[in-house]
Amino acid sequence: MIYRLSLLAFMAVTQFAFYSTRRFPDELKRRIQDTLSKHPGVFAVALKDLASGEEILINEHTVFHAASTMKVPVMIEVYKQAAAGKFALSESVPLKFTFRSIVDSSEFTLDPEEDSDQTLYRSAGVSNQVPLSDLVELMITRSSNLATNIVIELVNAQNVTQTMRALGAKDIQVLRGVEDDKAFQKGLNNTTTAYDLMLIFEKIAQGKAVNAAASEEMVNILLKQEFNDVIPARLPDDVKVAHKTGEISGVRHDAGIVFLPDGRRYVLVLLSKEVKDVPKAVEAMATVSEMIYQYIKESK
Repeated sequence: MIYRLSLLAFMAVTQFAFYSTRRFPDELKRRIQDTLSKHPGVFAVALKDLASGEEILINEHTVFHAASTMKVPVMIEVYKQAAAGKFALSESVPLKFTFRSIVDSSEFTLDPEEDSDQTLYRSAGVSNQVPLSDLVELMITRSSNLATNIVIELVNAQNVTQTMRALGAKDIQVLRGVEDDKAFQKGLNNTTTAYDLMLIFEKIAQGKAVNAAASEEMVNILLKQEFNDVIPARLPDDVKVAHKTGEISGVRHDAGIVFLPDGRRYVLVLLSKEVKDVPKAVEAMATVSEMIYQYIKESK
């Protein structure tokens, strides 16, 4: 099901200003820490109430492999360049399967079995062109690695990082696309922090990532996310989450904007690395998300 937000509702940042005196209690932070500390691994949490500005931050500046959360900065760069007139999202982009390593420009291809989506691979031989808007949506909603590499080649990874700096995200670094094994072996990886992801999702929620219209379109793409086992997993159906996950070995991430039925919103980022038991870590992170939701829902 596709959920859309009206621009008026999306930009209503003052509607719930009367919550501004509420502050997250230390007890909530302790409960979050206690829940995560039971599982081997390194965890980071960044929570921001978009009405009051109140935050809970845990290991917020710890650097993590970004995994697929880096696809959100890439999406922002696409919309930035489209707004600048470099291309239109309705334009078609050549479908390709071979890319070049940032280490030595040697060619590599993606393994379809390692990709979370097969849509574009099935298109081979049927169509040589794909609308850019489709690539962006597949990159986010199904975390397509092939779509990601095509899009990054179009917008340039350096431009993505520069745009993050312009938004105030000092630690997000996008160096390359996906499955560049030579770069991975040399430690040339895309990185992020919970704080920076919180910051860029806040910009999207405020309509300040490129512009209000672009931010709204990005929210509506993020609302279609098909991997929902962390932040939304234990939330009621009427709570919507515009989010992006990330996953590699020992790493599980989720970051996004949570929309309550009464119009309140908050940004939540949950990152992990060096995780030994992924299913239990995911369950713990989902529990933290539920815990935060219950507190915010009840604190009217």
